[in-house]
Amino acid sequence: MKITVTATPLAGVVLVDTPFNHDQRGFFLEAWHARDYAAAGLDARFVQENHSRSQRGVLRGLHFQDMRAPLDKLIRCTLGTIFDVAVDLRVGSPTFGQWFGTELSAESARQLYVPVGFAHGFQALTEYVEVQYRQTGYYAPETETSIAWDDPEIGITWPIAEPLLSDRDRRAGSLRDYLANPAFHYMVRA
Repeated sequence: MKITVTATPLAGVVLVDTPFNHDQRGFFLEAWHARDYAAAGLDARFVQENHSRSQRGVLRGLHFQDMRAPLDKLIRCTLGTIFDVAVDLRVGSPTFGQWFGTELSAESARQLYVPVGFAHGFQALTEYVEVQYRQTGYYAPETETSIAWDDPEIGITWPIAEPLLSDRDRRAGSLRDYLANPAFHYMVRA
């Protein structure tokens, strides 16, 4: 299998395209193959996989776990289409506070790799979506926090302007709040 990894403007965040076979019966896809992904530069050891279902307009994010339990994510949409976003939280990075967004769909099978040092969120664009993502660390609720989806300092252009949010995401802090709490910081080493 030959996967294609495409860089984004945020160092470390990459798009992953995996060839898959279609025929009259449907399709077959190797969603993860450690050796092939390592050969493409993604040598991750995943320990947990999550699966969510959301209705159109739901926005989940921008979530991250602080440095007590950092983790990478490999995200794919397995039903419908989402707008998937990563935000650079690496203090000292030339792209700190910048975001990258892309559509992921079940039809394309494209994935987004989001490494440690980034917040992640997505918005459901079709009637229903299902999202599956692998993590290199275990979920640790005491270390998870959020940055507001509509923080003007980040300036994400979400496709649906009035999203459906959880109470937790409605109360999320700002990028300035993040900077004010050094315990959260991911640092870029020179």
